[in-house]
Amino acid sequence: MKTILVTGFEPFDGETINPSWEATKLLQGHQIAGANVEVCQLPCIFDAALEHLYAAIDQIQPELVISVGQSGGRANISVERIAININDASIPDNAGKQPIDTPIIPGGPAAYFSSLPTKAMVNELKKAGIPASVSQTAGTFVCNHVMYGLLHYLAQKYPSVYGGFIHVPYLPEQAVKHSNMPSMTLELITIALKTAIETAWENKADIVVTGGATH
Repeated sequence: MKTILVTGFEPFDGETINPSWEATKLLQGHQIAGANVEVCQLPCIFDAALEHLYAAIDQIQPELVISVGQSGGRANISVERIAININDASIPDNAGKQPIDTPIIPGGPAAYFSSLPTKAMVNELKKAGIPASVSQTAGTFVCNHVMYGLLHYLAQKYPSVYGGFIHVPYLPEQAVKHSNMPSMTLELITIALKTAIETAWENKADIVVTGGATH
């Protein structure tokens, strides 16, 4: 059976949970669009996250890889379009490392575009009543690090495999600890991931939007 790999992160920055993992782990063993879903938790640590990701890809041999991360402060499901070749951490990772202005892959391309149908995914999420947008930046912390590393690895070793990244908001139990932060329930995030994964699996080419931008 064909396989989809979905990854989420461990908690970081003083949080005790991470919605990316809480939702992702619920997908383990599910079938989406006829493909089996396998999940993997990544450490929120520069370089180590990529080591875990590459090992999972090599072991599982998926046809599609979607990494998911937390972005506290965002109010919707953000399907990332681009990852840049830079680490520029505003806070330390879970190992205390805080790289500033260093390349993720020395000598690598300046950026990689997601190979997922980002606009089609956002379109289907909105049809399902879920707030969503195409994001033009994955930041410069471990999420961008993983997205760039993923796309570089696929380009070098598995060019027929599709891959990309999705950011999700805080869970309500996280948002109450912060001032004026939006949140989304675990149930809705999980539904959103299922919808996004199914759309990515069934649409290898993106939709063309005319008469206005997709937001």
